[in-house]
Amino acid sequence: MRPDLFEAPDYYNLDELLSDEHKLVRDASREWVKRSVSPIIEEYAQKAEFPTQIINGLAEIGAFGPYIPIEYGGAGLDQISYGLIMQEIERGDSGVRSTASVQSSLVMYPIWKYGTEEQRQKYLPKLASGEWMGCFGLTEPDHGSNPAGMVTNFKDKGDHYLLNGAKMWISNAPFAQVAIVWAKNEEGRIHGLIVERGMEGFSTPETHNKWSLRASATGELIFDNVKVPKENLLPNKSGLGAPLGCLDSARYGIAWGAIGAAMDCYDTALRYSKERMQFGKPIGQFQLQQKKLAEMITEITKAQLLTWRLGVLRNEGKATSAQISMAKRNNVDMAINIARKARQILGGMGITGEYSIMRHSMNLESVITYEGTHDIHLLITGLDITGLNAFK
Repeated sequence: MRPDLFEAPDYYNLDELLSDEHKLVRDASREWVKRSVSPIIEEYAQKAEFPTQIINGLAEIGAFGPYIPIEYGGAGLDQISYGLIMQEIERGDSGVRSTASVQSSLVMYPIWKYGTEEQRQKYLPKLASGEWMGCFGLTEPDHGSNPAGMVTNFKDKGDHYLLNGAKMWISNAPFAQVAIVWAKNEEGRIHGLIVERGMEGFSTPETHNKWSLRASATGELIFDNVKVPKENLLPNKSGLGAPLGCLDSARYGIAWGAIGAAMDCYDTALRYSKERMQFGKPIGQFQLQQKKLAEMITEITKAQLLTWRLGVLRNEGKATSAQISMAKRNNVDMAINIARKARQILGGMGITGEYSIMRHSMNLESVITYEGTHDIHLLITGLDITGLNAFK
């Protein structure tokens, strides 16, 4: 692995829009990625293994529930700080950012927003510290973009619930102590349940042979007559809007994270274009390479402005789900296109593990699909601007 010489592009001086706290949080995350992720991530991606030794470091930089109040173990930061942490982590690797996103937005967020005070006190401090890791069970083998069709269900057995079904493509599943599982009750209403590792009938087989997110642990959740205590039901919100509220938070983090991956590809390609000599001059002097680099920095700058404004709206409680969808779709599409252009600038070297670009490109193929596909987010925008539902 080459030394991590990353320098973040800021073509429109966006740092002037950030508070001192924002910059402190971002810079601490950036230095941690350079020190703890960059030197090892290629090795772990090659062997398709999540580096569990970085969990404590993720907790220390506030990556687990950064916006969760301090009394529950969180950092009590705002939404822009959360986004900047996700940006820096995904600059290192999308799989590592996925681990942090799931822990924060898909596990801690629903316990904080939809849980009881007893649930918050029991679970959130351990999740914030990384002592416990969590996962989020919504997607099923036959129900991805249409989660309302889920078949996982639970029945009231008097002193407990009996949970049956299966979930797949679940980040963190192989090692998570806690799963937030979305299932239908006997009336067909969707509820969230906290399922703990060790409950009889609950298993988490790992998913292998992935070409993407190779440094992230992915698995299934299998429920075979699992007895779930009634106090493990999340009582304060039900229906499809409950898991979608969690996804709003996670998609917001992805919008920032994708910028980090794009910035890393751009920075790598820019540096390479100045060093690689052909026809007696650096390739960065050729018009076609300058065109690629100029387009990259333009798209990154647009994404930075879009996401900063979304962060302001999130802080004010004004951001809509449709606005979050637009940012997630735009920024991931931007990042994957930049990864492809950067790979071209590096030529054959771009496919090797000596540089990060091909790993980012493969990872982004998952990011452009999960938590709402590229096309689904387009239809969410279409619904929002026309009022006409293309899903029905």
